[in-house]
Amino acid sequence: HRAIMAANWVERISAFSCSPSRFLCGSTAEAFLAELLCELRQDRATYSVKVLLLSPLCEHPNLLCPTDSLGEETALELMSMFVQCPPKFVQFGCRLLLALTSVLVCSCCVSIHSRASQDFLDLLLQIAQDTSDLYSDGAVRPLRVTACDCLRELEACSPGLLSQRLELLSGLRQREPSHLHQAYTGLHTLVLRNAVYQLTQEPDAGAQHLKALLGGNTTVAWEAEQDLVPIDNKDSAVLSSLTLGPMGTVPTLQTGPDCKELRSILSSLLEESYLLTPLCQAALLHRLTEVVAMVPAVPPSVFRAQLLRLLGTSEVCLLHATLLMKCAFTDSLFSAEDEAFMLKRLVALSQHPLLGTPEKLFYMDCILHFPENRPIGCSDGDETLPVLLTPRLASAIVPTVFNDSATMLARLNLLSMVCLEEGEEGEEGKGIAYLYEHLTSLLHILENGGSREIVVTFFRAAFLFLFYFCHIERYASSLVGKLCNLYLCHTNLAPHLINLVDQTQDKLTESNWAVELLKALQGVITEAPFTKLTLHDLSWHLKMLARVAEEGQIPQHSTLRFLSGVITSSSSSLCASGNWRLGNGLLGVCCCLLVHPALDSLLIPLADILQHLTCHYRDTDIQDHARLYYAILTTLSREKIAGVNLNLYDAESCPGEANAAMEIFSIRLHFNLTDNHYEELSDISVPCLFRERPSPKVSLRLKPRRPYPTTLHASAIFTTQDGLSWLTVLPDIYVTFQQVFLSPPMSPAWGRNSKLSLFEGLWEEIHSGSGEDSSDYVTSLFCCQLKEAGLLALVKEHFLPFLISDLRAKEDFKVLLFLPPQSHVLLHIGSKEDAVHFDIATDNWHLLPHISSYLLTFQSTRGAAALH
Repeated sequence: HRAIMAANWVERISAFSCSPSRFLCGSTAEAFLAELLCELRQDRATYSVKVLLLSPLCEHPNLLCPTDSLGEETALELMSMFVQCPPKFVQFGCRLLLALTSVLVCSCCVSIHSRASQDFLDLLLQIAQDTSDLYSDGAVRPLRVTACDCLRELEACSPGLLSQRLELLSGLRQREPSHLHQAYTGLHTLVLRNAVYQLTQEPDAGAQHLKALLGGNTTVAWEAEQDLVPIDNKDSAVLSSLTLGPMGTVPTLQTGPDCKELRSILSSLLEESYLLTPLCQAALLHRLTEVVAMVPAVPPSVFRAQLLRLLGTSEVCLLHATLLMKCAFTDSLFSAEDEAFMLKRLVALSQHPLLGTPEKLFYMDCILHFPENRPIGCSDGDETLPVLLTPRLASAIVPTVFNDSATMLARLNLLSMVCLEEGEEGEEGKGIAYLYEHLTSLLHILENGGSREIVVTFFRAAFLFLFYFCHIERYASSLVGKLCNLYLCHTNLAPHLINLVDQTQDKLTESNWAVELLKALQGVITEAPFTKLTLHDLSWHLKMLARVAEEGQIPQHSTLRFLSGVITSSSSSLCASGNWRLGNGLLGVCCCLLVHPALDSLLIPLADILQHLTCHYRDTDIQDHARLYYAILTTLSREKIAGVNLNLYDAESCPGEANAAMEIFSIRLHFNLTDNHYEELSDISVPCLFRERPSPKVSLRLKPRRPYPTTLHASAIFTTQDGLSWLTVLPDIYVTFQQVFLSPPMSPAWGRNSKLSLFEGLWEEIHSGSGEDSSDYVTSLFCCQLKEAGLLALVKEHFLPFLISDLRAKEDFKVLLFLPPQSHVLLHIGSKEDAVHFDIATDNWHLLPHISSYLLTFQSTRGAAALH
């Protein structure tokens, strides 16, 4: 029984974790929470199961405890369980602490300083101070580790919560000889930073208040229990990192020159920092940098002793922390020699052969955001070149075709900025020529059949080059010619060229380069001989010409001549082929031309093309749309045409999809499973719904993985007459246990005797437990009070398709049920002296609860009972 209960909870917790909202649709959060707490209090559940039961509270506490009161009640329950938990079940105790932290934080009990949160805080501090594990088997140590993690989480979510415990935390850090010293150091540093920030928000706070927080001797009237003003959500966002913005925005605490207590603590933390892992050192330096930035009385030189090892570090996180310190203190801490050394080191690291691509890209980014001692201007986070980055120094990281894509683009971006600042006529003006040569090399690789990565890399590199140098006419014009030649050889690059045009127009609003490229592409397309035109190339040409037609300043007569030649040329025979995609491409160009500013001069040739398509194109859909466009062109004014939505369907869809999209009378049904007991269901399209006709019936064919009852979530997508598509949620579909019943897969030629022999054989095998999977075999008995006539009616109504015995045997019925994919249920139903007995045998014991629930629906009197 305990194993069955455990398996049931494993299944339920798994279902909840997969989709909490879906799981709670069949119940309520309060009911599920009550079940969890009830089971946690029971002695029948093992502690391994109880650890699992805490998972929902750790992962989704906001769903189960949405209010302060409910969170506090739950927390009190969990603390009571922790007190009663035997010491040897350390894993359960740790899990309880994590669940308590999640509940209190997400229900806002911590931020409002509820009684439960205060009690929990005292409990965590008591565990943190318990050093009895130092000379024992270490059973308590995991609890101390978890308690420290919980304290850090509480302080992070409610800054200032532990500000009155700084002296205690400092003592814990200094006394701890184990690896927990690192955790206590991180916690102490976080609380110190938050406490100093909290003081900066107090209008009258000063040196005496800081001494009181740090535990120094002072005569100031300061109540130990007094709480500072809580830090609100807005301040918490600022507090996440005080040094990322300009230093003028960092709040300061005016303490005067006397700050020896704080200096002593900072020195102690920095001296011990080498004992920490690199990540913990970086976090420590980050927090202490913020503390020093907020207390002007502490000079940045307190970090000076650490700079020697930090400037030579190979750890990315420590270098990042060093850059944050440089951003905060600039020349107050870093000399001009330090600055030059750091920049040279970043350049060297960004090309180091032993480093991976992510590290190199990080160092490249650091160069472009390098915090200078005396910046010329404030860049507000934009990429700029450091003053000390000379062209000679930057030449070490020139891009090559052997670089990976990301590295090459990053180098190209940086070198382009260097060349742009140097100027075309400067000593290093040849750098622009080198970059253009590099771009040309990439283009040659692409011409010879480069991979998809090379395609994307080239077009990104082309955009970067244009972004910086499109004003240099000879390079811009040369690139237009090279791109036209590239397109003629590889017309499938049309989407990339169109994207390059769009991005250039969007980012370089003052440049006319994109229009010049489109005009040149129009020329090479329309001037090519029809005899060499393939249907593949024509498909891409039409997409490109449609984009050209969107530009009002580009004349479109050559495009119209091209379209006319394509549809009338005997060599192409396009109209006779009736190719829907190409016809749709033709209509796409015509659609853009209908709204062209020079439509008056295009009217007659465009009308001729549309009329020809209407009469000769062998596709009804294309003919209909061409006829519509012709009617619009010849009957509406230009202003009215501009207001008509001509994009009736997607050019990339197939004809069947286009017709389906145009139908405002079809519905698409979508089904979502609530568990994994059945295979996924495909969407169902219900076409042609008419009010005057009865609605069609939809049948769902479910393929069970396990023959259990389930619930399906259903939704429908449909389009209304105004062209809008809507999604509606339909009522849930319930699949009952009895809907899974099937007759056993037997030969139609089998008679009743053969079926009875099969029943008897299965019955004997299950009762004796002699089969291959006998561990799943089980028998049971269900009893209910039922008269003879009632029993016969019940068998006829529910079991007739599965009846093996003769129906005339009014007191003895044998029923054989097959439940796919491979389960069987055998029922031997008979009348006894006082009741009707349902003897049950099955080769799948997991079905017993569902069988009992199903049979209970038959009872009509209170005397029915189920016996297992």
